[in-house]
Amino acid sequence: MHTQAPLPFTGQKRRFLNHFKTLLKQQIPNDGDGWTIVDAFGGSGLLAHTAKQVLPKARVIYNDFDGYTERLQNINDTNQLRKIIFDLTRDYPRNQKLPETLKKTIQTTLQTFGGYIDLDCVASWILFSSRQPTDLHDLIYNHTYFNNVRLSDYPSADDYLDGVEVVSKSYHELLPEFQDNSNALLVLDPPYVSTAQGAYRKAGYFGMVEFLRLMRLVRPPFVFFSSTRSELLDYLDLIVNEKAEGWQNLQDYQKISVHITMNKTAHYEDNMIYKFQAA
Repeated sequence: MHTQAPLPFTGQKRRFLNHFKTLLKQQIPNDGDGWTIVDAFGGSGLLAHTAKQVLPKARVIYNDFDGYTERLQNINDTNQLRKIIFDLTRDYPRNQKLPETLKKTIQTTLQTFGGYIDLDCVASWILFSSRQPTDLHDLIYNHTYFNNVRLSDYPSADDYLDGVEVVSKSYHELLPEFQDNSNALLVLDPPYVSTAQGAYRKAGYFGMVEFLRLMRLVRPPFVFFSSTRSELLDYLDLIVNEKAEGWQNLQDYQKISVHITMNKTAHYEDNMIYKFQAA
């Protein structure tokens, strides 16, 4: 079982994997026989992968909205490019800014490379921590380069999605297909509303209107990931306390929180919110 996504991805739920596995084992019997797990905002596929490993008899659907499977299919090209750039930078100090002459050489390498270019991987090698280019042009021309090149190849991920069904749909197309199936668990990890979404290549595609549209489709059983950087918990409490439309689907939810420290002054909580029994 993979404990992290094979390739870099912003927002993968590594810190929640043990909690997620425990919850699945506690709530879903018989190795998932007769159940469907719908990972509606699939991201790196790590939650779908984990669900299939824990519940091998379940039908697990991974909604690949970010093109992660294409990245997995091109790991060989990514490793080839990594070696080229590593060889260019190996004699320079790590975690330091690269000189302009070398930057230009890397720019030429990226422009002329004949294979697939994984923007997220390359960004992790040559950009300052957490910087995410919007496209190849942005990566080549609009950033300072640093020497953070990965020291080894990425391992093969041929078995990562074994047994998992891969689809690519908007959540409002996918979720209604399972709306009346009480044995379909909705796994929901959307971009957090009211936070910076620049790390998501489709930045801006999930705003308040999309959030409200999603919440009309949420019913138990569900597992919802969020953060104190968004206002999901306040929203859930408002709906339940005001007995607004659909409040029964959300009342008596439970949560598991993980405290995240970014630096001495910045910290927050990530939450796994869940409910399995209908009101």
